[in-house]
Amino acid sequence: MRSTNQLYTGDEYYLRFGIFLTSSRFVKEQNTRNKKFKVALNKFAAYTPSEYRSILGYKNDFTNRQAVKTQRKSNSDSLDWRDKGVVNEIKNQGNCGSCWAFSAVQAAESANAIKSGTLQRYSEQSLVDCVSYCFGCNGGIMSKAFDYIMSHQQGHYNLEDEYVYTAVDGKCKYSQYTPVGTTSDYFKVVTYDEDDLAAKLETYGPVAVAIDASQYSFQLYSGGIYDEPSCTSTFLDHGVGCIGYGVQDSTKYWIVRNSWGTSWGENGY
Repeated sequence: MRSTNQLYTGDEYYLRFGIFLTSSRFVKEQNTRNKKFKVALNKFAAYTPSEYRSILGYKNDFTNRQAVKTQRKSNSDSLDWRDKGVVNEIKNQGNCGSCWAFSAVQAAESANAIKSGTLQRYSEQSLVDCVSYCFGCNGGIMSKAFDYIMSHQQGHYNLEDEYVYTAVDGKCKYSQYTPVGTTSDYFKVVTYDEDDLAAKLETYGPVAVAIDASQYSFQLYSGGIYDEPSCTSTFLDHGVGCIGYGVQDSTKYWIVRNSWGTSWGENGY
């Protein structure tokens, strides 16, 4: 409670303590299996299943926008866009299913930084409040966010320090603030094609992607190459950023930028 600033009293204390004990047993069992990754007690260790699901706000995209496979291959075995100075610090979506907005914004921030040489921090709250194609804190889709931004905001964003993040749904105030950045188009990655993802990641910069974050092991993930046998590539529920890739002991991995603050995972990754 002290380490996470989550204070419980009365009956709720005993409920949370029971969940915490379950999490503690899971951590000990998981970490004795000598997997490629570790789990640990974190700020989600006393969350109820419904509370955890509420921050997984990605809605599957069933639109017909065609993905065109790139003809080129990635040229390197490793890539980390953080080394180029075009990736902002880890952000925190709080108890709001706005992962889709954070995923979309991180890709747009980096794309504009690669083109202009200036890395800005765009407002996720603007997307939460304004993108009528999505559902604010109840979830959304990154592609729909880009569609809205291009059709209703001339491809522009607001700055984070002007349109401040509140982690709750609000009334759209986009027109009250300075329009910055630009998005004129986006490219989809071919489904199940990791070579296409690597090539587009190298060519265009960090990518807005969706993953299966429903597993207990992801909720309490603390480090290492996440390799969960129960993970699915079909039922995706969480929007994140893919900012690089690499290989360790012959195991290839993606570098995933989450939006749960630096206390989760490897400093938020």
